[in-house]
Amino acid sequence: MTELHLIRVPVETGKLARWAVERGWSRSKSTSYDEGRALHHLVTEIWGQGTLCCFRMLVPPRRQLGNLYAYSKTQAAALHDTACTHALPEHLEVVDVEKLAGKIMPSSWNEGQRLGFDLRVRPVRRLGSDLDGPGATIRAGSEIDAFLLEALRKFPDSRDGMSKNGRSREEVYFDWLTDRLAPTATLDRTASRLVKFQRLRAARKKHDPEGPDATVHGILTVTNPTDFHALLARGLGRHKAYGYGMLLLRPPGLRMRNQ
Repeated sequence: MTELHLIRVPVETGKLARWAVERGWSRSKSTSYDEGRALHHLVTEIWGQGTLCCFRMLVPPRRQLGNLYAYSKTQAAALHDTACTHALPEHLEVVDVEKLAGKIMPSSWNEGQRLGFDLRVRPVRRLGSDLDGPGATIRAGSEIDAFLLEALRKFPDSRDGMSKNGRSREEVYFDWLTDRLAPTATLDRTASRLVKFQRLRAARKKHDPEGPDATVHGILTVTNPTDFHALLARGLGRHKAYGYGMLLLRPPGLRMRNQ
């Protein structure tokens, strides 16, 4: 089994924003700056496509220095050497590669093992066929918020149909997460919670998709130890190359503060 490393590298958030603006990575006034896109370009230009399997940026409140966490099949020392060889001076103003650190993740897990997690996701589903939406038809292949999709399909003529039927955003997103963990792990719904939700318009190369941005703190149970290693490496859901889908593991009883 290939080793998986948890990597941490400090990032100056203010310098990251200025670097992104200088590159002109905004396609509209509504998406003046997308941190996920900036980080995607930054890590790709320094370490190459896919070297960091999935990542998560965590910044303490009212601070300009954050930490980028990522899973990688490359050890920290090699990532440091690559950055020193290939990174441009402007890259090294944004990231402090001299403080890049890492650890080897466990190579084996136990069936029934309970693990706490902190997860930022974009809970969307891709339409297999056209769907009549409010005022317009949503075309097949479109990416749509899982909560909105269920509301349109089950209660197209009722604005409060979901709430009247006990279908909260958290419940819908937990269904979405359960699907993506299966069959490798199960979600403990009673010990999990949706701690943050917002709608964001992302800046991408060809379009600016608007959609949900959700953070879940919870507990999962490993059901397939062999595949759990791969699940960590690939992450969950879409937009993994932009800062979503990384399962950051925590002790099951730890009360986590949202960032």
